[in-house]
Order: sequence, then C-alpha cells, then structure tokens
Amino acid sequence: MSISSTFARTALSAAIVLGSALALAPAHAAAPMARTSAPGYYRMMLGDFEVTALSDGTHAMDVNQLLDQAKASTVQQSLKAADQTPSYEWSFNGFLVNTGSKLVLIDTGAGTSMGSDLGKLAARIKAAGYTPEQIDEIYITHMHPDHIGGLVADGKAVFPNATVRAGKADADFWLSKAQEEKAPAEAHEFFDGAQKALDPYVKAGHFKPIAADGELVPGIRSISLNGHTPGHTGYAVESKGQKLLVWGDTLHVQTVQFAHPEVSIKFDSDGANAEKVRERILADAAKNGYLVAGAHISFPGIGHIAADGKGYKWLPVSYTEIH
Repeated sequence: MSISSTFARTALSAAIVLGSALALAPAHAAAPMARTSAPGYYRMMLGDFEVTALSDGTHAMDVNQLLDQAKASTVQQSLKAADQTPSYEWSFNGFLVNTGSKLVLIDTGAGTSMGSDLGKLAARIKAAGYTPEQIDEIYITHMHPDHIGGLVADGKAVFPNATVRAGKADADFWLSKAQEEKAPAEAHEFFDGAQKALDPYVKAGHFKPIAADGELVPGIRSISLNGHTPGHTGYAVESKGQKLLVWGDTLHVQTVQFAHPEVSIKFDSDGANAEKVRERILADAAKNGYLVAGAHISFPGIGHIAADGKGYKWLPVSYTEIH
C-alpha cells in the first residue's frame, strides 16, 4: 500500500471518529451577552482646547409625527434613501470644553424629565474623568427639557459651582409665569420644567442671561440663532485658528434636514425663522469649513458640512485616539 493511500485512510478514520465525538458532545453557548454600550463620551482636541462630546442617551421617536406634515413625501424619500424607518433613533448630546482655564459644559441633557433612556450626562461626565462640581460655566442653547433637565436632581443643583448662561429672550419667555398663562395647555410642562431646572441657580445668583452676542470666556462666544426658540443660542469655540460651532437644535433629523433644510420640526417657536437660520448656518459652515456640533446628530455629533446639490451632506469626524 502506498504512503499516500495509507495517509488518506488514516485521515478518513480520524475524521469519522472526530465527527462522532462532536455529534455526541453537548452544545455550549458563547459568553453571555453584555447588552451594554461603552461609556458615551468622545474626546478630541481643537487647537489647545479639549472638547468632549457626551451622550445623554438615545431615544426612538416617530419623525412622521414631528417633522413638517406638508413635506411628508420628502421626509419619506429621505428616510428610504438613508435606509431608516420613521421610528428614528435620536441622539441627545452635550459638549464639554476645557480651555485650560475654564471647564465649560454646553447643555446638560434631560435629567429625569424624559424617561429612563436619557438622563445619563452627569454619569458620562464622571466616566470622562471629570466631576459635576468641577464645571465652571454652563451654556444652554435653549430651554427645552432635553437641554436643561440635567441641571437639577431632586430639586437641587447638579453643578453647584457653575454659572449658568442662556439667551435672555429664552429666559424672558420660559421663566415667565405670565407667558406660561398665555401658552396652550400642552406647553405648560415646558415652562414648568424650565422654571424648576433654573430655580436653584437663580436663587444662588448663578444664572446670568446673555443679552447680546459676545465672548463669554476667552475662546468661546455666543451667537444668536433665534427661531427654534425665542432665545436659541449657538456657541462658537475657537483655538489656534480652529473653530467649532455648537449649534443646539438648528437641525434635528440629519437624514432629512441636511439634504432638505426647508423641512422644519413642530417644536419650533418660529418655524420660518428657524428655517432661515438653518439655511444660513449650513451655507456658512460649508463655505468656511469649520466644525459643527449638534445636539441631535448621531453621537458624537461633531463633523463638517459639505454642499451637495441643492442641499448639504454630513461629514462626521474620523475617530482619532488622543496621545
């Protein structure tokens, strides 16, 4: 018998034995699923500044119910092109900027105001290596609950050493009992939430409305983006010639509104003006090439804007390790 035929017969016998053993062996599952995500923070450098994106969580909401019903076909076509369903998973982001002399938080997340999917921002600050007590300044883009709810827990200030700033027009509107009485019933919870969130800071003398655009601390200035709310405000962060605009809710649903900025959301106080602001900022960011950071763009919500036909497209930052 040749060496090759002997080898073949031996290999076949071994395979039969192994196969029989495997057939009789009990099945074992892989390691149990962890079913948790990594702590939701992303860190990058902007010149000499350290910028940390913080996830307050994600939450699915039906965009058909939220976006302009008059443009429903546009919404559906955009979702289909992006392979998205109407039950869209929204990101809720805040941004922490360390200038080297000041630790500045832009928006605070929802706290307990919007259910258990959200309210993770304070924990994410700790995971990122900081504590709420270290925050020097808090800049609020606007006083909707998913941006200010994280200011308080059980009626007490989560950031006891921070000065809170927000657009004066938002403060004059949302913190006014007179305005609340004139508002429709379904809006009262927005007023109540804003008043409860700001109350500890107002009483402590730590709330200072922003009356006009300008520098708040070296390297960070406020920019009026009124429309989504009366005092909707963006914050331009600049260091060593690099710029990042934290634009709050200038845009909500990236798969629709980048390509079609004419589509608005029902939460806008002044939809027409919000659309004008969106168009203006998208055009400016695309032309000048600076970074933008959005509260509801897929985490970490930081990237560039590029012109794309009659609309725009989103170019998210590439993941980069800081060494």
